[in-house]
Amino acid sequence: MNSPRSETAKDMRSIEVKVRPNAGASCLEEQADGTFLASLKAPPVDGKANAELLALVARHFGVRKAAVSIKAGASARHKRVSVACE
Repeated sequence: MNSPRSETAKDMRSIEVKVRPNAGASCLEEQADGTFLASLKAPPVDGKANAELLALVARHFGVRKAAVSIKAGASARHKRVSVACE
């Protein structure tokens, strides 16, 4: 028996992101292969680059920062980021 979809259920999208910290300007660009390249002004120290990445992805997809999380690669340059589409 299939239950109707809950109104509170969110669609999740997972994206692959290559991060370049210490860039001159912050931007998020989709590449031809469907991955993203994130240039971040923040240094990769004390989670500053990760925090900036989450804010940048949230702004790009038009969701709250709380709807974005790093699922894999928190300390690597290649990350898997999950976005909950609201």
